[in-house]
Amino acid sequence: MTNEIVNSALSKVMYPGFTKDIVTFGFVKDIQIDGIDVSFTVDITSSAPEVAQQITDDATRELKAVSAGKVVVNIKSPQMPKESSSKGKNIAPQVKNFLMVSSGKGGVGKSTTSVNIAIALAQQGKKVGLLDADIYGPNIPRMLGVADIKPEVNGNKVLPIKAYGLEMMSMGSLMEDGQSLMWRGAMIMKAIEQFLRDILWSELDVLVIDMPPGTGDAQLTLAQSVPVTVGLTVTTPQAVSLDDSRRSLDMFKKLNIPIAGIIENMSGFIAPDTGVEYDIFGKGTSQPMADEFDTKIIAEIPIEPSIRTGGDEGKPIVFVDPSSETSKRYVSAAQSIWAQIEKINAEGGVDNNAIQPNTPPGVSACST
Repeated sequence: MTNEIVNSALSKVMYPGFTKDIVTFGFVKDIQIDGIDVSFTVDITSSAPEVAQQITDDATRELKAVSAGKVVVNIKSPQMPKESSSKGKNIAPQVKNFLMVSSGKGGVGKSTTSVNIAIALAQQGKKVGLLDADIYGPNIPRMLGVADIKPEVNGNKVLPIKAYGLEMMSMGSLMEDGQSLMWRGAMIMKAIEQFLRDILWSELDVLVIDMPPGTGDAQLTLAQSVPVTVGLTVTTPQAVSLDDSRRSLDMFKKLNIPIAGIIENMSGFIAPDTGVEYDIFGKGTSQPMADEFDTKIIAEIPIEPSIRTGGDEGKPIVFVDPSSETSKRYVSAAQSIWAQIEKINAEGGVDNNAIQPNTPPGVSACST
């Protein structure tokens, strides 16, 4: 028995739900051989017992087929919150962490936040993906300057589009310009699953997911498909926005997704000629909501003309103007988010014994 024989046998063991094997994924570690006896570790990214059992059974069968003696498979699940939202299910195991960016209502700057937070994380040396899951309003291709680029297909997988150090995929990159989508909930749910399963994401440190506004089918499907590490809520200072943002935070709570914080957008206005900041819409009005949900405001992003022009022209402000006050606040927010991700991972996640695997309490699942 040799390492080559063991690796060859294990290369026939497919990761459950994928067409890629555990050797290619890089999950096989610490192979030990004693005569014909073999032991090794499989470092997977899901804590679902059925996944571990299938890998153990398949690996044992393949090694026995090449005349191995005693086979010991040590399944190692990472110290990550794999039961935070979906009781261990993970249909994108090459992704280490998932950041859900949500808002109670549209028009609060959620996509702008997702783009700049993702770039700020990439600038900190992280391998970052950005999924535009806002099916009805896919704006991120334009914000990244890749609206005219169509993704390439590799076999039965789609390659993400690369821009500003990110891997990105969006329904806007797959549709004709201006084409409308009139989909029912079941189709939205299927699209979210395909974005996670059928896009050829790299081994990512974090996938930033720009959700559609609200608390509907897309949010529930995501939470049931991957273990969301943290959730981020984007709001504006007005009371009508705060009312809806409470619903977004309540959704995180019911799905048992740890809250990374709140970003208050349009929080003041920075005059381009003087640099003076004015509180035209209010500022800091999200604090009582943050206290209510035991979280914090991690950034107050002002209205700044360069944010709008940067989004329209595909030049995100964090990348093209890193010295601006807005960029500094996005970078600080990204640092805060990553610190919380590391803390959650180090603590091994959260207890969700009360959460049902399909329909969390207080959330109605769409019948399909």
